Amino acid sequence: MLCACSGEQFKFEDAPRSPESLATRDFSASGLSSRTGDWESKFEDAQVDEAESTLRDALSLNYEEARALLGRLEYQRGNFDAAFQVFHGIDIRGLTPRMTRAIVERTWQRKPRTKGDIIYSREMSMHSVSLLLEAILLKAKSLDELGRTGEAAKECKIILDTVESAMPNGMTEGIGEDCKLQEMFHKALELLPKLSTKAGCLDESIAAYRRALVRPWNLNPQRLASVQKDLATILLYGGVETCLPPQLQVWGANTPKNNIEEAILLLFVLMRKVASCEIDWDPEIMDHLTYALSISGQFEFLAEYVEQALPGIYNRAERWYFLSLCYSAAGQNEAALNLLKKVSGCSEARHEPHLPSFLFGAKLCSQDPKHAHEGINFTRKVISFHDQTKHFMGEMNKFLGICYGNAARACVLDSERVVLQRESLNSLNQASLIGHKDPELIFSLALENAVQRNLDAAFRNAIMYSDMVAGSSGRGWKLLALVVSAEERFKDAETIVDLALDEAGRIDQLELLRLKAVLLIAQEQPKQAIETYRILLSVIQAQREEVQAKKLQSEASAEKILETQTWQDLACIYTKLELWSDAEICLDKAKCIEFYSSSSWHKTGILLEAQSLYKEALVSYSVSLLIEPDYVPSIVSTAEVLMKFGKTSLPIARSFLMNALRLEPTNHEAWLKLGLVSKMEGSLQQAADYFQAAYELKLSAPIQSFI
Repeated sequence: MLCACSGEQFKFEDAPRSPESLATRDFSASGLSSRTGDWESKFEDAQVDEAESTLRDALSLNYEEARALLGRLEYQRGNFDAAFQVFHGIDIRGLTPRMTRAIVERTWQRKPRTKGDIIYSREMSMHSVSLLLEAILLKAKSLDELGRTGEAAKECKIILDTVESAMPNGMTEGIGEDCKLQEMFHKALELLPKLSTKAGCLDESIAAYRRALVRPWNLNPQRLASVQKDLATILLYGGVETCLPPQLQVWGANTPKNNIEEAILLLFVLMRKVASCEIDWDPEIMDHLTYALSISGQFEFLAEYVEQALPGIYNRAERWYFLSLCYSAAGQNEAALNLLKKVSGCSEARHEPHLPSFLFGAKLCSQDPKHAHEGINFTRKVISFHDQTKHFMGEMNKFLGICYGNAARACVLDSERVVLQRESLNSLNQASLIGHKDPELIFSLALENAVQRNLDAAFRNAIMYSDMVAGSSGRGWKLLALVVSAEERFKDAETIVDLALDEAGRIDQLELLRLKAVLLIAQEQPKQAIETYRILLSVIQAQREEVQAKKLQSEASAEKILETQTWQDLACIYTKLELWSDAEICLDKAKCIEFYSSSSWHKTGILLEAQSLYKEALVSYSVSLLIEPDYVPSIVSTAEVLMKFGKTSLPIARSFLMNALRLEPTNHEAWLKLGLVSKMEGSLQQAADYFQAAYELKLSAPIQSFI
């Protein structure tokens, strides 16, 4: 025992007689006895040398076996250092070729033999091979326990190299029936990448996982799925980019190009196995797939896999909430809202309320004025659970204030509009008392004050918002410039825009360039404005030539809208300069981008009206209103043209103007035209009141709409 633990070499003087010796048992089973007398009775003199050689091999193997068994005993006792010393005495390098030959011989199709044939096998038995492979595996585990993880990985790799060299095409069926070779090999397959990961060699760990997957090693489905999941995990979170080696790039153009694509492919395979009930449901697979598809922007694919989840994995509210997150991230807010409405529907009334769905519904509704009243309902539901949602009260008041403001702008009755505007500011101010460090809240408060023409409060909040985001928000700079322009400080607003251009992102930069051009027009500098528009179109054209796959759908849509607006603005400049042909060219460009644009047809009407083609202008305004019935500029322009047709058309013009003021009460152009209608009708006092309202609103009107 002491010799074995010290790692010193020793030799048996006599053949070991232990019945537990697997090699001795194998040797005896082949018809050869370890006793010298039996050998002499069975073999001729010419065969003695060969028999002695075979016997020496058997005795040598028993020596290695003894160490393997002793090392296993020490390992089981927890004596890892002693176990390592015992295992270290085994000559693995010398035995590896014999082990390989033994495995190869075991996998060959043996020929039928007659009863009298005598076989002289000089290779190891499969039991001996299994025992030695176990010794190597336990040696690796002992090294790992001793903190020598790198050396442990090298030892573990010996097992894989040995078996792979004997079975290059994978594990043969049935090889694990009468020995532990397959079991030891499977354990080594799983252990090697873990040891490499523990040693910090992530690239080697990934290579080891791939090695376990490229050949059929008879891993059971759950074990194979575990290896695939571990590889996907390290590809996603390891931080080491390792492309597939050339010999594994067998899919041509469809070969995964990076770690993320390879991980997604593995997770797709695992999800398919889950769907077919080949393996058990594992929430970690869905978590990893969610992360991988999210960072890749493939939210619609993620929604498909959520829908494929078997019933019972998620309850209905959770499934709808998860799907709504996916669709919202994919830019399909309408689909997301439809799902969230199901959560708050009567079918879920008997279940416990799913508050995250109500919160998310309120947020989505606050982003779309069309769903303002639904957002108010969502928010009130959350607020009704005050005890459970105390920490959400700031957010809820913010969403409630935004939805009140949106509802006020769509309101028909003046009395109701005033109430909603008051509630909007009250909710936002109450939210600011709770979450005064929330920049989104401060921006919403600034915007609502600006819309209600509380310019001093809007200016203070806009400055506060810019300070909170360190001047990195393009929309904050834009709002500040618009508030300043509402005070007719156009030069100051232009300075703010120039400062913002250096800090803004790509889309914000384009919007700021357009705002600068509009400010130049307000300062009666058309040449400089045209040059700014030229720069804006050049930037849009340059960005369009980039790879479209890298551009989000929302960015592409925003660029398209900006390009259309730019051509429309240029058409207005040329119309004022009476350059009719240039204006027509610009409008044609705008219509090529978006033919069914109410704004483009409105600008066409302005061009025709400037040329005194009133009937044609009225047709263009009518087309604009057919596209968007509530488009206020076209409503006001239609009334202006009708006023030129004489007193008989004044009642119709008044009707159009009243409708415009119902939709946009702060439109000073509508008030001005309404005053002119009243003057033409002889109602001078009423006209004076309308002119006064138009004048006061004009003093606080921004150069562009705040919304």
